[in-house]
Amino acid sequence: MSAISPLDGRYKKNVSELNSFFSEQALMKFRLEVEVKYLIALSEHRSLKKDLSLKKKEQKQLHSFYQNFDQKEYNAVKRIEAKTKHDVNAVVGYLSKKLEKNGFSKWVPFVHFGLTSEDINNTSYSLMFQRGVDESLLDSLNQLSSLLMLLVSKTKDMPMLSLTHGQPATTTTLGKEMAVFHSRLERQITHIKKHRLLAKFSGATGTFAAHKIAFPKESWTSFSEKFIRDLGLKNNPITTQIEPNDSMAELLHAFVRVNNILTDMCVDVWLYISRNIFTQINKPGEVGSSTMPHKINPISFENAEGNLELSNASFVFLASRLSRSRLQRDLSGSTLFRNVGVAFGHSLLAYKNIINGLNRIQPNKDQLCSELENQWSILAEAVQTILRKSGDKMAYNKIKKLTRGLPLNQDTYLSLVESLDISEKDKNALLCLTPSTYVGEIKKILRRY
Repeated sequence: MSAISPLDGRYKKNVSELNSFFSEQALMKFRLEVEVKYLIALSEHRSLKKDLSLKKKEQKQLHSFYQNFDQKEYNAVKRIEAKTKHDVNAVVGYLSKKLEKNGFSKWVPFVHFGLTSEDINNTSYSLMFQRGVDESLLDSLNQLSSLLMLLVSKTKDMPMLSLTHGQPATTTTLGKEMAVFHSRLERQITHIKKHRLLAKFSGATGTFAAHKIAFPKESWTSFSEKFIRDLGLKNNPITTQIEPNDSMAELLHAFVRVNNILTDMCVDVWLYISRNIFTQINKPGEVGSSTMPHKINPISFENAEGNLELSNASFVFLASRLSRSRLQRDLSGSTLFRNVGVAFGHSLLAYKNIINGLNRIQPNKDQLCSELENQWSILAEAVQTILRKSGDKMAYNKIKKLTRGLPLNQDTYLSLVESLDISEKDKNALLCLTPSTYVGEIKKILRRY
């Protein structure tokens, strides 16, 4: 294939659903939608509806202009742009021709009335990103979260040796560790769902000057606020020529947090696979190595890790750069906006790989039990804590001397406990304790699962 970007080549089938939101054709379609809906809103304005009112049937016809915007119509816009060298002006010209051709010639002077191209652009991009996130990215994240929750439920009662600094620490459960990622992820998904992008629709430098000179008695601020709200966005009344894109930066930063959480999870799952805590389902026909036929590589999590990091590099840069502009406006951000879809594309590819990976792993109870059975030393924490409770001022150092770097087995652990000068109740509690049962209040912590 001749595509430069792997998103348009190797991984095209995985991310093609984003074409409806982040492609150049989609951008033109969104621009056309905003122009048409603005024209309809003007036709209902009290200063204009006497001469420009549209019947429901006529409004429906105008809506069809963007609803039926296909490759052929896109090519028509691009032919105009080839002459004008201005993409928004090309949409204005295209819509004007469509109106003339369909018997709406008296509406042509009011296409793009009082607006600057950035009114159309910022609103179109906000719609693109909001719908793309709601209809594609969140669908995959919700699916991923559901699989993760299922995994937590399945493994919440499976004791596991935890490692801190890569060293045996205490007992946890496999499900509790996966619940950490699920809980973090759900918090960010909720944030994204509640987030609303801002938009402005107030003319050349955000003052409604052109609108006001034409219709001085009207409140165009109120008109703009209602129009933006009806689009499903939130109005920003105080701007330069551009909407400052702070709300867009907030959205991108939310995805940075999502991707950091998932990168963290991918690395841990990769390590659990390497420890044989998780095994992978063997799929006939697959090859894990060109020379080592026995291998099943955790490629889904590795692919996801790389794409998450690549996506975040773009998100961090774009969030920082798109919220800056020279004076009232410059064009340096124009080309950057067109690359936000690339960042979302790498995220979506990663989410789908994680979904594939989660569908392929299963817990290995034998390995979980084996690791714990060989680490009776982790109960040293419990022993020194009971000694502290009993008033022993040297409890920590005493147990440290007996256990640091010196592995315990069941017999040596029980001997250690028997030698302690503590109450029978506490001694019995320690004698009954095993590495697999030293789980604290995990059941309460995971009660939602």
